[in-house]
Amino acid sequence: MLNRRTFLKASAGASLATASSLDCLRAASAKIGVPLLITDVEALILRDPPEKGPEGRFVAMTPLGQTTGGIGLWNRLERAETVRQGGYRQTLLVRITTDQGVVGWGESHAVMTPRVVKTALTDLFRPILLGMDARRIEAIWEKMYSTQRLRGYGTGWFTRAMAGVDIALWDIVGRAAAMPVYQLLGGKFRDSIPTYQGVGGGPPEEVRENAAALLERGFPNQKMSLAKGRGEQVRDVNRVIAAAEVLAGKGQILVDSLAGYTLSEATRVGRTLDQIENLGWWEDVLMPEDYGGYAILADRMDAPICAGEQYSNRFQFRDLFERRACDIINPDTSRVGITETKRIAIMADAYNILFSPHSSMGSAPYRASAIHLCAAVPNAVILEGGESYARAFGNAILKVPLPYKPGRVDVPDGPGLGFEFDEKELARLVVG
Repeated sequence: MLNRRTFLKASAGASLATASSLDCLRAASAKIGVPLLITDVEALILRDPPEKGPEGRFVAMTPLGQTTGGIGLWNRLERAETVRQGGYRQTLLVRITTDQGVVGWGESHAVMTPRVVKTALTDLFRPILLGMDARRIEAIWEKMYSTQRLRGYGTGWFTRAMAGVDIALWDIVGRAAAMPVYQLLGGKFRDSIPTYQGVGGGPPEEVRENAAALLERGFPNQKMSLAKGRGEQVRDVNRVIAAAEVLAGKGQILVDSLAGYTLSEATRVGRTLDQIENLGWWEDVLMPEDYGGYAILADRMDAPICAGEQYSNRFQFRDLFERRACDIINPDTSRVGITETKRIAIMADAYNILFSPHSSMGSAPYRASAIHLCAAVPNAVILEGGESYARAFGNAILKVPLPYKPGRVDVPDGPGLGFEFDEKELARLVVG
């Protein structure tokens, strides 16, 4: 029974608890309550193999006028993903230093022309960022975006440079606060994220064998290409059926077409794909500018449509969502950044659209930023790159590796993004 005596006793206890809480807050503010002023912004080009030379040797394109090599109307001008990096892997790391000695790492997706992104970082963003408080992450994102917004830039190399800065700022604040980035984002929903691994192969029999081998190694969810590349075989839907049969009852097959179809072609192929019960999604089916086509295709198909790796900001995704043009999105953190990707993911959730970050070739800041985002948003489902840690830009250049397991990756609990570069191993791949 509550009377005056018990009320006063309870009030005294509450006062003590409040005082204790204030002490905890003061202790926490001592760690992150001091401004973290940016003193340097550096960009490091990584290349595997780490060869130097004229930049032109690291860019390869299909010959002018080359066609897709199909039969009849399938044999048309090749206009989707025609630039390659000549057999090399490349990425661009961003290192930001503060006056408190806290250093953060970010990454810009720059596999084709990293010097272009590096120039945007050093010539445009570095002069603006010097002296800013690294804790003002969202304000800095808006400031960077506004530098060229009215000049027509809001995608491409411009936002990739922004993404590298943004990821590094989250890393800095997390390290300064001795907290993982997922905690700064609001806390984690899960301790590990499912991953999928790419499965290749020419004829259906080869795809079947490769899918079975990956399943045996612990990857029940796999992704394969359809209509990517030249020749008629790449469009053989039986390749997808073969992989799906191997994974039936155990996992799903995801399909990526990288703008290989027109709407009418996709509609016909989609009728076959709709019959595959364990088809997880059909990704990047049409040209990225074809918002209207995506909306029609999504309405016609039962299987989920995935889109997003080619887009760079929330305004583009807003246009997708308003048209109900997809069921799943896969924005790329090293093209968009943590700040903007979180905005996009939450906006997608309002439309009941799922979230699965795209992760192409890259190193730890790229991978870790996607892992932390997947942990911290409710509509995340799966993450790309189940064996990315085994590549040259992976755990081989880390002192503290990212905790990948077959078919999943655990969420790192270390401060910031939760990894540490091995500076000696990293230096072997730095070419500019």
